[in-house]
Amino acid sequence: MGKVAVGATVVCAAAVFAATVYVVRRRMKSCGKWGRVIEILKVFEEDCATPIGKLRQVADAMTVEMHAGLASEGGSKLKMLISYVDNLPSGDEQGFFYALDLGGTNFRVMRVLLGGKQDRVVKQEFEEVSIPPPLMTGASDELFNFIAEALARFVATEGEDFHLPAGRQRELGFTFSFPVKQTSLCSGTLISWTKGFSIEDALGQDVVGELIKAMERVGLDMNVTALVNDTVGTLAGGRYYNSDVVAAVILGTGTNAAYVERANAIPKWQGLLPKSGEMVINMEWGNFRSSHLPLTEYDHLLDFDSLNPGEQILEKIISGMYLGEILRRVLLKMAEEAAFFGDSIPPKLKVPFIIRTPTMSAMHSDTSPDLKVVGSKLKDILEVPTTLKMRKVVISLCNIIATRGARLSAAGIYGILKKLGRDAPKDGETTQKSVIAMDGGLFEHYTQFSECMESSLKELLGDEASESVEVIHSNDGSGVGAALLAASHSQYLEDSETS
Repeated sequence: MGKVAVGATVVCAAAVFAATVYVVRRRMKSCGKWGRVIEILKVFEEDCATPIGKLRQVADAMTVEMHAGLASEGGSKLKMLISYVDNLPSGDEQGFFYALDLGGTNFRVMRVLLGGKQDRVVKQEFEEVSIPPPLMTGASDELFNFIAEALARFVATEGEDFHLPAGRQRELGFTFSFPVKQTSLCSGTLISWTKGFSIEDALGQDVVGELIKAMERVGLDMNVTALVNDTVGTLAGGRYYNSDVVAAVILGTGTNAAYVERANAIPKWQGLLPKSGEMVINMEWGNFRSSHLPLTEYDHLLDFDSLNPGEQILEKIISGMYLGEILRRVLLKMAEEAAFFGDSIPPKLKVPFIIRTPTMSAMHSDTSPDLKVVGSKLKDILEVPTTLKMRKVVISLCNIIATRGARLSAAGIYGILKKLGRDAPKDGETTQKSVIAMDGGLFEHYTQFSECMESSLKELLGDEASESVEVIHSNDGSGVGAALLAASHSQYLEDSETS
């Protein structure tokens, strides 16, 4: 009996010892995995770092590329497109003008009544129309007929406020947010389609010509006064209300910048210089790249997997289309190499772009003690539970990604100000006020991003210079801005000036 008892005790002791070893090993393994999570986080943070010296290098590289792009076609990754807009709105414009905004699966038609400096925008009306999917991949005539018919129906609803003087044509500003080779203020040939459109017979065609032919087919008499992209429209809208606006930046799903350049500083410009002495340049800055950009393994893979590898590098690290996707890719690595979500990888985490930037913004803004918003968003999207420790890691990742994007955006703006000689006060000269008009959902709705961008710009400028630089929100450049450009380039402008 004694031997049995001793044997049982030995077996129990062995079992307890084995269990203890198992628990210790599990804990060691768990600690090892968590250590790997922290290691991935730290390496990512180091690779995304944007110290002030690096930002200055990025800004200098931006300025160099701007000069190169102005010197010759194809001379730079920055296209530096001549917009042919040489007369921005002043606030004196009067009358009513139309805008057509085509930049995605919906388009807008709008009319704006302008009352001069005293009344500004007296009234505006608009209608949004969804484009049937078959028209996005059909024939050019079908798409432009559909748009012209919708525009004609909208014109038919004009009220008494919108009175057209006898003998005058209606005038339209056309925002067309696809790659175009502009040949004049009111003409441009389509280079390529994006955003799900693929209409082969429109490529190489003048998009304004296509619209005019469609309007003629439906019996609509309207003159297309200006063909613009949304960034140039944002600049026009900003200048309309504030004469100190010198540049516009869109930070939304994509990103771009436009600014007012001296016409005699554009070597590739052919022909007579405009009377104003100025020309708006559409930078297409999303395509900027430089060895100074802090790129990570996740950025390189995202670019490799994209529809346009090697292109739009700046856009892929600062714009709303991609910030959430960068977060997903880091979390996937943590799940694969450190069992961040447990022994199995959440299947939905493998779905590209499943984490959208608005979701990332909502998580980043979570200030609750238990980070409840972070937990519920991850549960909704990835269908996984999370601990507070895990949620804190997610917040850290959001902060790293947004901070890098915001600070690089500030460096880009600083580069534009350097090109214009507005980055520092000049001895003995009155300081010029420089206003940057901003638009886009990322800037407007991601508070941590926009606040970091503005504080980083001040850091780059220094206290004295930053007093003369202001960032403002200029809403709806793609709509109202296009109508304002139709007004400032109206064919009847000289008539009204001489009368």
